[in-house]
Amino acid sequence: MILKIVYSFITTLGFGILFNIKGKKLIFASIGGSISLFFYLLFLKFNFSDLSSLFFSTIIFSIYAEILARILKTPVTTFTICALIPLVPGGGMYYTMLESIQGNVEQSLNIGIDTLYKAGALAIGIVFVSSISKFIRTKNFTHSKTKKNF
Repeated sequence: MILKIVYSFITTLGFGILFNIKGKKLIFASIGGSISLFFYLLFLKFNFSDLSSLFFSTIIFSIYAEILARILKTPVTTFTICALIPLVPGGGMYYTMLESIQGNVEQSLNIGIDTLYKAGALAIGIVFVSSISKFIRTKNFTHSKTKKNF
């Protein structure tokens, strides 16, 4: 498990370099990738399903990304995209296409639908945290705007 987390850090570091992230933001983005895989594997270890493990680990790394974006004054996507890399179901898309090419339509559909579920769990987790964060920021902004000091 520890090796997988270290490898996810290195992989995320590589993608961060490709995305032109510099300095300490690159390190924090890579840590986000390790966090996402750590919690995914942790939830799987506690017998969560694959989809729920993806969803909850996405919520955790999205919260991490939102907090770091505020602290480092950086767009949230800088951290979200990098933390998402270890969880992307790329293998599922590969096997979907492989089964399609080999003529196994039923197996291709099964793998493809499962892959779409996984991608949907990732997207819903990110949107969930992003929406709550935006709601909190908007509420704090309007609250501080109506408060007047005389």
